[in-house]
Amino acid sequence: MKKRTSGSEVGGGGDSPSQLIDARIEELGDWRGDTLGRIRALVTKADPDVVEEWKWRGVPVWSHAGMICTGETYKNAVKVTFAKGASLDDPSRLFNSGLEGNTRRAIDLHEGDTIDEKAFQALVHAAVALNTS
Repeated sequence: MKKRTSGSEVGGGGDSPSQLIDARIEELGDWRGDTLGRIRALVTKADPDVVEEWKWRGVPVWSHAGMICTGETYKNAVKVTFAKGASLDDPSRLFNSGLEGNTRRAIDLHEGDTIDEKAFQALVHAAVALNTS
């Protein structure tokens, strides 16, 4: 996984985006941190050349020749938004949020939810393929 600093604010001390994501996962300290860590592991396993970024004052972003997805955390959900999700085939129907949009699609994960790892990694592969085509 490549580590770089995006053009966004990265917080105090000049920490790298990967360090900031590590800190966010640890700071959450609950199922949301575990879920965000799992999503991160699946993205980086699916695409070893992924670039981690930290944008919009605290949103983990995974990119490869363009944005793949973001990992936002809320009180009751972890939202994984695929930037070009509307253009991706989703035969396993992982997308369950943002379905009315023309561009993005998201997967909202709640406490106790599991994710089909194979289907999720297929979405990552498809997003990278779309970005590099």
